[in-house]
Amino acid sequence: MSKPQLILFDCDGVLVDSEYIAAQVESELLTDAGYPISPEEIAERFAGLTWPSILMEIERESSIPISASLIEKSRKIMKERITKELLTVDGIEDVVSQLQYPKAICSNSNSDSLELMLKRSTLYDAFAPHIYASREVGNKEPKPAPNVYTYAAQQFNAEPKQCFVIEDSSHGIHAARAAGMRVIGFTGGAHTYPGHADKLTEAGAETVINRHRDLPAVIEAMAEWDEGF
Repeated sequence: MSKPQLILFDCDGVLVDSEYIAAQVESELLTDAGYPISPEEIAERFAGLTWPSILMEIERESSIPISASLIEKSRKIMKERITKELLTVDGIEDVVSQLQYPKAICSNSNSDSLELMLKRSTLYDAFAPHIYASREVGNKEPKPAPNVYTYAAQQFNAEPKQCFVIEDSSHGIHAARAAGMRVIGFTGGAHTYPGHADKLTEAGAETVINRHRDLPAVIEAMAEWDEGF
């Protein structure tokens, strides 16, 4: 039995529905830059990666020079749209308030963006000060590197194998598994796509849910099932 010592949540697409907004913004910017791509393809291929990482990957595969100005353009547009449009993922505030385990957020977003997004709900106060931005802690490597998850476990003196992670992207799942943690995949965000659950399972999620209200029971069931950890 692996009783949870710590529950770790990704933010974008798990706590708040920002991945859908980001995919739209990034699709528009890349298409204007000469790389036509739909929001759906952005979500499927790149969810969980930082915007600079996405730009580097696209430049590498396409040989189309991508202007660094897209980083600042995206930041400005995202801030405007988040302020006007962002919603929490359905059911998450109730579930977070019910969980009796220590918990934290581990995200590839920067701390300013996290504060902006989370303060639109009760989530900021529910997690603060345990809100970790991958590029600002540890060795500053973003997911899919395990850095942010390893760092979070260290702050709680938690054993990695007794940390349970909720992730919506294969890149995030790779990060959590590389940190030696157990992972629940989540497909309840607005950016979900056909085959999403299969992709998360293939990346290493032990199970996948699409409703946050199922999370407490799933955590308890997994705690009874060791899976060789």
